[in-house]
Amino acid sequence: MKITGTFLDEISHDIPHQNWGRAEWDADFSHMKAVGIDTVILIRSGYKRWLTYPSDVLRKQENCYTPPVDLVKMYLELADKHDMKFYFGLYDSGKYWWNGDFQQEIDLNKKVIDEVWAKYGHYKSFRGWYLTQEISGRTGKVSGLYAQLGRHCKDISGNLPTFISPWIDGKKAVMAASSVLTKQDSITIQEHEKAWNEIFDAIKGSVDAVAFQDGHVEIYELPDFFEVNKKLADKYGMQCWTNSESFDRDMPIKFFPIKFEKLKLKLDAARKAGYDKAITFEFSHFMSPQSAYLQAGHLYDRYKEYIRSFK
Repeated sequence: MKITGTFLDEISHDIPHQNWGRAEWDADFSHMKAVGIDTVILIRSGYKRWLTYPSDVLRKQENCYTPPVDLVKMYLELADKHDMKFYFGLYDSGKYWWNGDFQQEIDLNKKVIDEVWAKYGHYKSFRGWYLTQEISGRTGKVSGLYAQLGRHCKDISGNLPTFISPWIDGKKAVMAASSVLTKQDSITIQEHEKAWNEIFDAIKGSVDAVAFQDGHVEIYELPDFFEVNKKLADKYGMQCWTNSESFDRDMPIKFFPIKFEKLKLKLDAARKAGYDKAITFEFSHFMSPQSAYLQAGHLYDRYKEYIRSFK
């Protein structure tokens, strides 16, 4: 199974910034295109006070900083140039929804959606929306946020597709800043299925695709979770994607590019489960030949050999 999409992690809180300019991003889009990536997803347009574009809404309402470069405009121009689809990731306040104030997160993001569509909706590569707030089956109350924001995105943009990328609350679902790699308390297959059946029922019609992150459970557990995910997505008329993490959660230093064998096993599991698309978090840090991590370029080479074997 080929990776055909990647997140763009320009607003992050746990991965070092690479300080790229337009030339480096243009080169990276070329590297992506060379291995069949046709979709780029801005993982979030802002986080707390950090922004990817000069939002009047967020600078006024949240006192956000003015970015030196309009990255959304740059990404859309590069996506146009390289004939890729661009999905816009919404704003994460880092506080309202975390504190249970879902309506304030929703109301703020509706203003962002309106602003962004008016400002950038004319680009041919603007092809969808990413609902950036990440949850597991144990944080299902955010399903109302997905339902409202997904519907607003679709209504304003002529029904462009929306998707989410939740996580499975498995053994590896520990905070990035934690000193441990695993935890004792993890969700069962049955609990996962029950929780996501309820969530999918609440968001049907507002969310078109679900891309579960694949790194929070052991690789040998993936087939069972993938089977449930695909069954539920089919039941509620959603596409089932995999977010195949290209970084390694098993290393004591967080986070380095993943061992190729692990990536291959995860992609093979998604293929066997009949998934519709594979995306990754994320190409530029963990798979790019020009990444700050030397290992990423080697992973790129191994991945190229892997996809050539399909022919």
